[in-house]
Amino acid sequence: MDNVKPDVRIFENLESLSEAAATLFIESSARAITERGQFLVALSGGSTPIKLYELLAQSPYREQVDWPRVHVFWGDERCVPPEDLENSYRQAHDVLLALVPIPAENIHRVQSDLEPETAAIDYALVLKQFASPPLDWPRFDLVLLGMGSDGHTASLFPGSEVNPAAATMAVTAQYQDRPANRVTLTPRVFNAARRVIFLVSGESKSETLANVLYGEYRPEQLPAQRIRPTDGELIWMVDQSTASKL
Repeated sequence: MDNVKPDVRIFENLESLSEAAATLFIESSARAITERGQFLVALSGGSTPIKLYELLAQSPYREQVDWPRVHVFWGDERCVPPEDLENSYRQAHDVLLALVPIPAENIHRVQSDLEPETAAIDYALVLKQFASPPLDWPRFDLVLLGMGSDGHTASLFPGSEVNPAAATMAVTAQYQDRPANRVTLTPRVFNAARRVIFLVSGESKSETLANVLYGEYRPEQLPAQRIRPTDGELIWMVDQSTASKL
């Protein structure tokens, strides 16, 4: 990791990790809105961030975010209809977005009912509307990411192209013995962010976490290693079981 010691924060369990993440979310939003008038955040899917989303929808957290100035995006999405339970937009909508005063036009979901290639092109155009020139995509104020036990993050899987030039990528692959039809943002977009937070929970990921953080740099095999913000913070928030091999 370029000899820079990674910022790893270890929590007793997913509950305390999520509470700390909610505080960082609020702090990131306040800073961005003060400095730039809006807060651009990319959410992640999967089970780990659900507790964070639930907290943000409740008092006292909910009242501490200026929701009308928040713009929500996704780091990746499954190409299934938005009402499908596997859809990351649907997950966040049900536990967070439907419960806070965020304008509908500030929610920028992937058009997941389209084919992956078409959805990826469409989402790149959405990102371009918020671009931070000379980039063709925004500098996100906050990106939330997870990590799989194979080292994947968003829908950047082992063996995928390490640094594609585009902002988005269609993913059609076999993953865990089932076809993965997805759209993902690429490392260029993630690495332009002001702050990236990995939320990682569960003992099954402990060995991978140790390899990603302190092992040899192998971005082909461990896509989470591709996330290295060029001019931003990278924070790993993990629970004790995940940190057991560090």
